[in-house]
Parts: sequence; C-alpha cells; structure tokens
Amino acid sequence: MNLIILGPPGAGKGTQAKIIAEKLDVAHISTGDLLRDELKKDTETSARIKEIMNSGGLVSDEIVVELLEKRVKDEKNGFILDGFPRNLEQAEILDEKGFDIDAAIALDVMDETIVERISGRLFCQSCCAVFHAKYHKPKKENICDVCGAALTQRSDDNAEVVEKRLNVYHELTEPIIVHYAEKGVLTAVDGSGNVEDITNAILSAISKAAE
Repeated sequence: MNLIILGPPGAGKGTQAKIIAEKLDVAHISTGDLLRDELKKDTETSARIKEIMNSGGLVSDEIVVELLEKRVKDEKNGFILDGFPRNLEQAEILDEKGFDIDAAIALDVMDETIVERISGRLFCQSCCAVFHAKYHKPKKENICDVCGAALTQRSDDNAEVVEKRLNVYHELTEPIIVHYAEKGVLTAVDGSGNVEDITNAILSAISKAAE
C-alpha cells in the first residue's frame, strides 16, 4: 500500500509515519533522509546535490523524484511518504511519474496548538533527547533526564518563526489536500490528541481505503 502523510510543521507527521510504517511493514521514506543518504555516496546525483547546496540553492523536484523512484522500485509492500509532496506541483509530478497513491492522510491540527507545541520544544545537544516545556517536562528544569546535559531551544522554534512557517504551509501545502481529496484518496485525521489515538485513527482510515 502506498501512502502519503500530510500536515503542518509540528503536527507529528514523522512520528506517525514511523509508527505506521512499522505496523504495516511498509517503507518509511523521508525526502530529507533520501538526500542525506545520497550525499554519502559517490554518484553523479550526489555531486549535483552538493553543487546545488554549496551554492545555496534548493534541490530540484526532479532530483528528489529521481531519488524516490530509485528508493521505491524494490518495495513490494509499499511505502509511506513523509515530507513530500510539499506543494501542488510536486504532487502533480508524482502523478505524472505513475506513483499510485492509495491513501493520503492529512493531520488536522489548529495553528495555535502547533505554535504551542513547537515553541515549547527543548533539545539535548548531547544525546538528542527531546522534551517539552509543558507536555514533556524534564525532571530538573532545563536538564536532560537521559544524560544530564543542558537543554536548549532551537533558534527557529519561536512563535514568530513558527507562524511564518504556518503561513507558508497554508499557501503551498493545503492545495495538495484539495488535490488528493478530488482524487478520492484523502482522509483528515484529528492530530491534536495523544500519539496512540492518532495512530489508531490513521490505521482505521487506511483500512477503509483498502476496502
């Protein structure tokens, strides 16, 4: 089964994609991971990517789709795409390339909730553990429970930056939701609950799509 998970930044797409991939035994494909993996190789494509990134440019949709095609060709059980497509043009490229999407899951989370989630995140630069100032507090303020190092907040995890990212999402990504709705494969899932409840709702939606 071929799946796409959509939603605003901080909606939990990556978390849910990993869980769903494991439960359904499909490949979890993150375009960020694809690019990082390709950069480790000595290929013509990796050289092109390095040249683009070194010049401050954005990797083209064509390159990303090329990597996607290579990645999915041997996946007999299917895949779940995490982080792609990000705009309508990319969704249309997937259609043109023959990517058969069985279900698109859109995580529905209010902007206010997203701002609160992201602006409260705390990271440990030592062991990469993640906490939250409200929802997952460390036992000792600003100290990692795992390794005892100091916790920090990413410079772009503030309300102003998050709101700008949300504006970009609404402008560029929401048309994708309309696109997959018109194709009859979209299901909206409330992404504001706990992880397990959201997972169960997604699995239920996928089950219905498979009928």
